[in-house]
Amino acid sequence: MNAEQRKVWNEDHKQLTAMILIPSEHKEAVSLLLRQRALLYADGEEGNASLSYEDLLLKDIREDTLRCYPVRSPDTRNSIVWHLWHSARIEDITMNMLVAGTGQVLDTDGMPQGLNIRFHHSGNEMTEEEMAELSAEIGIEGLLAYRRAVGRRTNEIIATLAPGQFRQKVDAGRIKAVRDQGAVTEKASWLTDYWSGKTIGGLMLMPATRHNFVHLNKAMRIKSKLRRGR
Repeated sequence: MNAEQRKVWNEDHKQLTAMILIPSEHKEAVSLLLRQRALLYADGEEGNASLSYEDLLLKDIREDTLRCYPVRSPDTRNSIVWHLWHSARIEDITMNMLVAGTGQVLDTDGMPQGLNIRFHHSGNEMTEEEMAELSAEIGIEGLLAYRRAVGRRTNEIIATLAPGQFRQKVDAGRIKAVRDQGAVTEKASWLTDYWSGKTIGGLMLMPATRHNFVHLNKAMRIKSKLRRGR
């Protein structure tokens, strides 16, 4: 995704923001939402001629680049694997627990073992020691499989939503469940406070689209910087 494509993505996101809460434009909003997401997530299919932003990030990338922590970048010290994991965790929590009211993809068979880390929260407010541990130990293949599974599940959830549901507020009981299950730590309670003021459409605009875009941007800048430094 080059600069021009990112510009188009941003313009489309503005259009999505303008229409997502209008029930009569639900079908068009869902279509645009899914197109925006497809431009971000790798699909794991060999020979796919259409490369997503994540595909471009992962293309020819070295493992030490993925795991490098801390990094010297103007807007982040965090590793690329953290950005990929954190954005997937946020999407998993918000889409499954808050929108669908179901369990997380993280809790499905084999997923924690593939990730190979002890952290089950959103990744906010981690210490430097925890960041270093995650960056060194997370299973790369498990991480990418987790991201694909989260992305597919979110698309399934989006497809089930009826006109008008994007306008619904996040259920307070579901926010409580996120806190009770430790999906967001007490130190990061500001995050659940933020989500509690959102509509379902609002969650689609930030965690399900722009949040991923922001973290892929940061990850791509890290990749470019580390390559230049060799």
